[in-house]
Amino acid sequence: MIPGLGAKYDIRIESISKPKADYMTDDYFEMDLPVAPAVMVGDEIVEEGSDVSQEKLESAICRHLGLPEPVIDKKGIVNRLLKR
Repeated sequence: MIPGLGAKYDIRIESISKPKADYMTDDYFEMDLPVAPAVMVGDEIVEEGSDVSQEKLESAICRHLGLPEPVIDKKGIVNRLLKR
């Protein structure tokens, strides 16, 4: 999902992965960073402590770049499949 959004929008993607114990130290909490797993776009914490949906992430990227947010189809996957 993230590489595809990086190709769609002109943004730099950075992934940081550390052992879980590194996120539980006093030094980490002092940096005021989100609880892992987390997704940030610029200074905005998009999701913290769980997975993020592509729609939510894409909306945050658009806000960060000053672009209009994408229109999200709220019909759901079942309705989209049955409509075909």
